[in-house]
Amino acid sequence: MSDEFDVVVVGAGPAGENVAARAVRGGLTAAVVEGNLAGGECSYWACIPSKALLRPVDLVAEVSRVPGLTIGPIDTAAVLARRDEAVSHLDDAGQVAWIEGVPAEFVRGHGRLDGPKRVTVTAKDGSVRTLTARHAVVLATGSSAAVPPVPGLAEASPWTSHEVTAARSVPRRLAVLGGGVVACEMAQAMHGLGAAETTVLARGGLLGRMEPFAGELVAASFAEAGITVRTGVKVTKVERPLPGGPVTVHLSEGPPVEADELLVATGRRPATGDLGLETVGLEAGKNVEVGDDMRATGVGDGWLYAVGDVNGRALLTHMGKYQARVCGDVVAARAKGEPDDLPALRDTAGAYGAPQVVFTDPQVCAVGRTEAEARDGGFEVRVVEYDLGNVTGAYLQGENYRGRAKAVVDERRRVLLGVTFAGPAVGELLHAATIAVTAEVPLERLWHAVPSFPTVSEIWLRLLEEYGL
Repeated sequence: MSDEFDVVVVGAGPAGENVAARAVRGGLTAAVVEGNLAGGECSYWACIPSKALLRPVDLVAEVSRVPGLTIGPIDTAAVLARRDEAVSHLDDAGQVAWIEGVPAEFVRGHGRLDGPKRVTVTAKDGSVRTLTARHAVVLATGSSAAVPPVPGLAEASPWTSHEVTAARSVPRRLAVLGGGVVACEMAQAMHGLGAAETTVLARGGLLGRMEPFAGELVAASFAEAGITVRTGVKVTKVERPLPGGPVTVHLSEGPPVEADELLVATGRRPATGDLGLETVGLEAGKNVEVGDDMRATGVGDGWLYAVGDVNGRALLTHMGKYQARVCGDVVAARAKGEPDDLPALRDTAGAYGAPQVVFTDPQVCAVGRTEAEARDGGFEVRVVEYDLGNVTGAYLQGENYRGRAKAVVDERRRVLLGVTFAGPAVGELLHAATIAVTAEVPLERLWHAVPSFPTVSEIWLRLLEEYGL
């Protein structure tokens, strides 16, 4: 086997896989290095299993809003079994076969930079193989859950996104530390599957990076479902005297919370601690900063790239895959001496604001800037909002449909800066908003994109009417 390739990709998650595929499509050879499972976090401990757990809970809520329909209790064992199918029972043979079919060489082991264009790969048996890249090394090692330095927390062996999405059973009492996407989604999933006493502990409000009404609607839904939400609290100490026994969470205000398991969902950190960044002049444990072409800005000669969570730009699978397509095409163009500064060879989507769906009930989705972000950015802002429940299509979805839509408009150019929807099943509305925001469609043109009646997408007509068109 050759140890020299045009491109060496470290990390075989969705971003790394896509880099290799695009580079090979451009005529280059590639090796993909992975020490864990090919397919990465998304396939086994994040997007895929979490949505498999959430779908039954979402469906029960949807059916409950339609008169004349009933649905029995969720069969938790069956849901966990389907989750296992969704993650291929943690067997990556299919993902490895896909990589090899690109074709790229899959190298199993821990990859680490060893100076310019060199990657050492240490296998489980301790053997070491050194790979050399003719043109580029691409880092796509993703991120891992961050556990804050709270006294006793690490010693209590808390769950992170890994443990909760791979749970073999559902605890009766679950405490969730955090108020972001993972915290909200997994609190609702576990509660719906049998965690009768679910308590969410958030220092701020829920979904604090989105429009305020989004977190408020989710909090109201949690309260109705019996999920306790305590916001504005700080965890001061965690105690778990016996391994696997009950855990006690002490707070800055109010009584402590006792639970059978504690899920920590307070953020992510780049997986760069043991990546050899120091051998090329970068700091271990930090994000690898990149330009819009995905090339690392702190390394000379332009041979090092970073895509996905590891560069810190947008910690979302679809954005990592997008960056990977840009990166692979840039590497191939440079290798062949072709222009590498064409519009398609730059990350421009990130500048508009990445699209994201939160798969709670109600769902929350957004693209672009929030009102606060737009104002902080110096834009001349006008905001329009509308009650989604007043749209005929929403009424037909079921009784007590509650939701809201908000559009942030750049008044000077009369284009959308951001759109947020919150309500049952609104995730499918997002791509229309993504096109409108990233293509900067003038409102006068958008007015002629006629939504079908009676669908929830008629919200577009109502927002534009509220604006005055």
